[in-house]
Amino acid sequence: MNRFLEVVRRDLRLALRQGSDSVMVVTFFVLTVVLFPFGIGPEVNVLERVSAGVLMVTALLASMLSLDRLFQTDYEDGSLELLVLTPAPLSVVVAAKMLAHWLTTGLPLMVAAPVLAVLLHMQADGFTTLLAAMALGTPTLSLIGGIGAALVLGARRGGVLLSLLILPLYVPVLIFGVGAIDAAVQGMSARPHLLILAGILAAALALAPWTSAAALRQALE
Repeated sequence: MNRFLEVVRRDLRLALRQGSDSVMVVTFFVLTVVLFPFGIGPEVNVLERVSAGVLMVTALLASMLSLDRLFQTDYEDGSLELLVLTPAPLSVVVAAKMLAHWLTTGLPLMVAAPVLAVLLHMQADGFTTLLAAMALGTPTLSLIGGIGAALVLGARRGGVLLSLLILPLYVPVLIFGVGAIDAAVQGMSARPHLLILAGILAAALALAPWTSAAALRQALE
């Protein structure tokens, strides 16, 4: 646990020192959502109907912006080899880096989402479910994205390959996240959708760190 927390603190310090990734992710999220009313018109009914899909799709794309650098910076400066040699299992180190990635990207997206939901005229009944779907969905995006980042580590055009690898895996998170918000807005129970999102998150927590660790070892050989 100490090693885990040390890696989390280290990555958070680096992220806060640079600051570009978090700012880029939130800026992309905000600007993209703001552009939708200009593209589809200011009609309240139309914006209300598409608000859940717009927010979830945009959050999904925004979370991908910094994934290619999840391990790349440590790989280039040799830090990754030192992390592999630490007494802690590599899967623990990978899980810590994924948590730091979520704290610097997914958490800011959660904070910005309700404000943008107001811009899109989402009904008040959907706000709580939106936060719950983001809380379950964004960690899953970081975990699955970590697998892709480990698989393309050191490859040319890694960002393009990363998108091709993980976008199909993101689809269930998108479907059930939007389904939960739409169900809440329509007065139905969002519980089934949220439970499925929780199950996907549990599966990702169990599998992603070990899968990513195996891919990192392969990349370093």
